[in-house]
Amino acid sequence: MHLFGWFRKQQTSSADAKLGKWRRQWQAAVTTADPSAVAALATELESLGLSEDETEIEREMLDGLTDFTQLRGKVDAGQFPIVQTGHRVVGTDVCHFSTPCSMPDDPAQPSGRLIFTAGRVIFTGGARALTIPWHMVADVVQQERDVALVRHDRETFYRFRCNNYSDALCGGLLARTLSARPRTRQS
Repeated sequence: MHLFGWFRKQQTSSADAKLGKWRRQWQAAVTTADPSAVAALATELESLGLSEDETEIEREMLDGLTDFTQLRGKVDAGQFPIVQTGHRVVGTDVCHFSTPCSMPDDPAQPSGRLIFTAGRVIFTGGARALTIPWHMVADVVQQERDVALVRHDRETFYRFRCNNYSDALCGGLLARTLSARPRTRQS
């Protein structure tokens, strides 16, 4: 059994080494949001000769990059998605994003729904409801399947774990864009 475990570790290490380079290329493609990079990354992934099981996450990452580059083009043109939702916490706000997620840093680790409207972030799940106006968000960090919102006090942040890379990448893009929009003061 010990020998078999060592052999599996050696195989995994070889696959990890091949995928490490691919993941760096994928991250660069996310940074540039170049739609042509999707096809190149798909070809590169196939050329690695790894099984479907060994590349399951990378295929999800590739799907996420596809969705992200499409959304990036629309957002850059000033077109935000409009999501129809009957969720009562949204009220009369226009909803731009809605996805299931969890809050892994919360002791209860609630699962629920992350919603972005033009004016605020809403998380509803478990016994928790959280609303953050965009003007209170100083920074947005997206990593792997997580989107973290950092408040202006720089001591409070909220990390939301999405179910897939597409939701995390698109959510991160929308959060950065919505939080950076100029706000008009209400009297």
